[in-house]
This record gives sequence, structure tokens and C-alpha cells, in this order.
Amino acid sequence: MIMTRNVLWMLLTLISLQACAQGNDKETRVIIHTDMGDITVKLYNDTPMHRDNFIELVEKGWYDGSPFHRVIQNFMIQGGSNANGNPDPGYTIPAEFRPNHIHKKGALSAARKGDQVNPNKESSGSQFYIVQGQVFNDNQINGMSSKTGFHYTEDQRQIYRTIGGTPHLDGGYTVFGEVVDGLDVVDKIAAVETGYRDKPVVEIIMTMEIVK
Repeated sequence: MIMTRNVLWMLLTLISLQACAQGNDKETRVIIHTDMGDITVKLYNDTPMHRDNFIELVEKGWYDGSPFHRVIQNFMIQGGSNANGNPDPGYTIPAEFRPNHIHKKGALSAARKGDQVNPNKESSGSQFYIVQGQVFNDNQINGMSSKTGFHYTEDQRQIYRTIGGTPHLDGGYTVFGEVVDGLDVVDKIAAVETGYRDKPVVEIIMTMEIVK
């Protein structure tokens, strides 16, 4: 049977749409360069507002030359101000809480102002942190779950029992990515000497690029 021109175009269009859909499923990766090594993160597609905002800031060079300004061992490392010291770009992002994304070690999450002035838990436009955390047992996980109302799957519990993280933040801060390479660098940064307000004594400067 000879395929008509209309049917052929319909098939080509369908193939094109499928290819685009598959391409959109690809998770964007970003390399965070520091003097202590590189950290590669992937951005989740099911937190699109945070993903797109982070990509835009990286492309604009917002983070280039900026420091990790708050570091707490066994908790997290935080950055987000630009090189000129601006703490954020002047806007917030609506929360995108997802029960499948927890604050495991290596989680990339958005910082925010406290509940008293931010009852909707909206994220800062640029402030982020990467979780180092620590390991927890079931009793500790249960206690945090009762406080936060976050219910864990067995797989998620196993992550906290073995890899570790910061479960008390689950359901309160948006997790929008995770480290796929460079967890050892996160550990190195988390271990540096800090001073007032947990600021590293020796600045740890970053630059970022999107993996092409």
C-alpha cells in the first residue's frame, strides 16, 4: 500500500513529538567548580520552577565568583549570593515539595526565610544548600516524622540509615536536585574551619557551568 502524503506527515510529526518528549526527560546537569574540587549535580524535572530558575542563574553567571558563605559539618554547605554580595535576585519561588525527594546526603535544596515571615515556605530566588548530614536510626527517623508529618517509604528509611542526610528538613524545604559526582568534595568543604555565623575562615569560591 502506498502511504499518502498526509499520513506520512502525521507519522513524521508523531516521531518528532516523541523525540522532543524524550529529550525533555533528560535531566540537566551542572558542574560547580571550586578550589577544593568539582561537584556535579543533576536537576529534577518534577520541580520545574526551581530547575528553570537555577539554569537561568547559572547561564547568567550569577554564581560565578560567589562563595559558600555558610558551612556546618554534618549538616550542609550553603551558597547563593552573587559575587557582588547580593543575597538574592529579589524574588521567591513557590514551594515544590515532592514526597519522592528527601534530604539525603547530596540533596540540592533551596534555602528560604523562616515560617514566621514566610508561611507558604517559598524558596529564595538563588540561595541553595547541599546536604552532608549524618546517619539516623529508626527511632530518630520516627521522631522526626512525627514532628514534620513526612511519611517515609522503606527505601527512604534505608537511605537515612546508611547514607544519611537531614530528615528534619523534609516537607519544609524544596529539594530540586542531587549530587551525582563529588560527594567527597562536599565532605571536604563541610570540614573547613569556620568563624562567625558559620562562615568559612578561608573563602571557598565557586563558578558554575551547565554540562552540554
